[in-house]
Amino acid sequence: MATSNIKEVAQRAGVSIGTVSNVLNHPDMVAPSTRQRVLEAIAELGYVRNDSARQLRAGRSRTIAVVALDLANPFFTDVLRGAETAGEDGGVNIMIFNSGEDAARERRHLDVLEEQRVLGVLITPVSDAVDTRLEQLIERGIPVVLVDRGSGQHNRCSVAVDDVLGGRLAGEHLAQQGHQRIAFVGGPFSLPQVTDRHTGLVAALTGKQQLQVLPTSNLTVAAGRRAGERIADLPPDARPTGVFCANDLLALGVLQEMTMRGVRVPQDVAIVGYDDIDFAAAAAVPLSSVRQPREQLGRAAAQLLLEEANDPHRHQHRHVVFRPELVVRESSSRTTRRASRAPRSAAVDARDTAAHGPA
Repeated sequence: MATSNIKEVAQRAGVSIGTVSNVLNHPDMVAPSTRQRVLEAIAELGYVRNDSARQLRAGRSRTIAVVALDLANPFFTDVLRGAETAGEDGGVNIMIFNSGEDAARERRHLDVLEEQRVLGVLITPVSDAVDTRLEQLIERGIPVVLVDRGSGQHNRCSVAVDDVLGGRLAGEHLAQQGHQRIAFVGGPFSLPQVTDRHTGLVAALTGKQQLQVLPTSNLTVAAGRRAGERIADLPPDARPTGVFCANDLLALGVLQEMTMRGVRVPQDVAIVGYDDIDFAAAAAVPLSSVRQPREQLGRAAAQLLLEEANDPHRHQHRHVVFRPELVVRESSSRTTRRASRAPRSAAVDARDTAAHGPA
């Protein structure tokens, strides 16, 4: 059956199109008898109003867009879950886009979102080069919140984790375990998260350790396996004995390759990842990892976006920084059989600063 329109409802009820619109949007403005006649016509015709069109005519949708860096990474799935929870609480819908670490694809998504005039955008950018495009969205009245990425900009909020601290925690752990040949696996270095985690690792080393950097083109299991091949091919006396990976997918790839090559973990090579996705604890050799509060990142970002969208004039931009925590498992410790300690509440450790303050 063809979908009825508002004109047909008006004709059936014997009223104007404006009266039907008032029944739908301002029912208190319509006399009860007329309102009842319109509602009966709507029921008889099976009319369903087009909320999307109505919102666009008003210049404002009730949809938040999330542009994720890589939906194949369970980290971003958990972030989205948190954003979805906050969106439901705020009465908005969530629309999901995946940039796949592709800057051109990211730009196309942003073009579409501007055309659709979404309520706001949560984004983990591919690189800082997107800043100009984000500025254009903000100028058009579309709020932007960076997720898993700090920002020094005064006109947008951000929610991130202290990745320099996370890298330092991993480096200190490997140094304390006595490793003197340490490798960092990660990339591309155009991602600030990768750079910050590497910076933290370097800061943790005492000068007694040798550091080898194995750059990767992306943050996937396949890239981790390729890095693992390079590590396993080195002679034992030159091979790094401790490996810190920029995320858990890389670490799982390195772990897979070590297992395939007969290199023992952690006896020959200790491995530490980053994110503490669910697969980390379930790996064949449970993976040590720097834990991020994934759902809290998404929830906090969506809440900030809703605050700005609902009251832009009084909203104060903020930068929320959560504290990571190292969870030690078998992959990096000969003595620890389970997680070394329960993590403290990330919400307690979060730093929330005004946009003009320190990030």
